[in-house]
Amino acid sequence: MTPLLEINSLKKYFPVYAGVFQKVVAQVKAVDGVSFSIGRGEILGLVGESGCGKTTLGRMTLRLIEPTDGEILFEGQDILKLGSGDLKRLRPRMQIIFQDPYGSLNPRFTVQQILGEALLVHGRATRETISDQLDTLMNRVGLSPQYKNRYPHEFSGGQRQRVGIARALALNPEYIVCDEPVSALDVSIQAQIINLLLELKEEFNLTLLFISHDLNVVQHLSDRTAVMYLGRVVELASTKKLNEESAHPYTKALLASKPNLNPKQRTHRAPLAGEVPSPMDPPGGCHFHPRCPEARDHCKTETPRMVQIEDGHFVHCHLYS
Repeated sequence: MTPLLEINSLKKYFPVYAGVFQKVVAQVKAVDGVSFSIGRGEILGLVGESGCGKTTLGRMTLRLIEPTDGEILFEGQDILKLGSGDLKRLRPRMQIIFQDPYGSLNPRFTVQQILGEALLVHGRATRETISDQLDTLMNRVGLSPQYKNRYPHEFSGGQRQRVGIARALALNPEYIVCDEPVSALDVSIQAQIINLLLELKEEFNLTLLFISHDLNVVQHLSDRTAVMYLGRVVELASTKKLNEESAHPYTKALLASKPNLNPKQRTHRAPLAGEVPSPMDPPGGCHFHPRCPEARDHCKTETPRMVQIEDGHFVHCHLYS
């Protein structure tokens, strides 16, 4: 599969300031050397506990957050080297659907203003043609065009998320970051939004980075899945392979915690012990070793490297290196 997006050794460290003179006293290592690629037309799921760096990573791929170090290649071009003019021309091809369908919409704007702003800024519509374009766009995401003069507070959560999806689609992008787009919705509405995303992906050949806590949603939606822990990707494989033959102890623990209503398929593995370490002071060696049931002495001092244990199956663990 031809890569649309490649990231190499991507890092993001947030400085921590203290004292009267606001000196930098520490660094929060939100993303710490992540590398992977996403093929054109592929859905890559990104999972992990809260605070592991998923959202920061997703926003960095769009340059909504500037990385500390690394490369972001979009069709082979390093977008970190683009100036403001070139970046603006690239923006229509890269969009995002935010987690909060209310907080991400301007409460002072109507739906017509929210969706039309991007079209006007990028010259994709005129004042005369914009109304018809918005009608088509709203119909495609399951909203009646007669609602385009309403404000965000007049919609339900699911309808607001459809507005967010419509805004992301307005400029005909190729790559969309879906930052937990269904986590704030009811289960029945989640299913509708997931099915809509799958339909749009097939119709427009979209490439999606789908960030989520819900392993069942990721399993249903994604082609491959990357598992993050404390700023690093610890395992990457096809979604089927990851769910059937996971390799990393952290991935196994995540899958064991996944809810299952079938009593014959319930697991009885013990939950992980301890708390997630602070990204401001991560453990040495393998970040996971304080909680890992299979940790050895060298795990505390030596950083494991990402190795390929099967075709397309990568793991960041000393058990395999």
